[in-house]
Amino acid sequence: MSKLTGKVAVVTGASKGIGAAIAKTLAANGAAVVVNYASSKAGADQVVEAITSAGGKAVAVQGDVSKSAEAKGIVDAAIAAYGRLDILVNNSGVYEFGPVETITEGQFHKMFDVNVLGLLLVTQAATAHLGEGGSIINIGSGVTAITPPQTAVYTATKGAVDTITGVLAKEFGPRKIRVNTVSPSLTETEGTHSAGMIASEFEAGIIAQTPLGRLGQPQDIADVVAFMASDDARWLTGERILAGGGLR
Repeated sequence: MSKLTGKVAVVTGASKGIGAAIAKTLAANGAAVVVNYASSKAGADQVVEAITSAGGKAVAVQGDVSKSAEAKGIVDAAIAAYGRLDILVNNSGVYEFGPVETITEGQFHKMFDVNVLGLLLVTQAATAHLGEGGSIINIGSGVTAITPPQTAVYTATKGAVDTITGVLAKEFGPRKIRVNTVSPSLTETEGTHSAGMIASEFEAGIIAQTPLGRLGQPQDIADVVAFMASDDARWLTGERILAGGGLR
């Protein structure tokens, strides 16, 4: 029996990249998965097709995590489709980089609304349905360990994710619900390609500092998340797992 058989998972921001790999991996381990997307319906549908064609269960659900009603709708869709919720992966995230002189109010609020408020709103909606043995996995970032220049706002959002994880682990501990962060370092995705990070001096610098000597791949992160979602990680809560090949 697969280690997540009978479980139901919501993965936010799962239409591509790390989120898509997480959704597919949870499904491959037996979970029924809600594949959330904000705008890329085609991408989410492709993830669902990949899961169902492999014999898994998945549905695509649109929703902007930074809007309270839509965040609740994502969770409600899981209950409507599968009748329960066991795993929440708060993966939705946006990023923009630049020196402090270029930061705008709009940029600040966009990143905090999705990366921090969105996490809180979906978690808030999920708490009515998560029970003993439930697992919340927040996707952080290795940037909080290395604090690279020109990332002040993004790094601040991920620092908030780390501290929220610690708080919620204590809040939900009495209910036997675990809360952890998995923090990737630079990972090769559609997003990092389009942002110009891949095949750049930045990439070369990251690889040079990484003991295992390569970039992360989405599957590297997804496998760690699947472990954290399972009962194999039953004694872990409030933890921050750096999934970055040793970069810190």
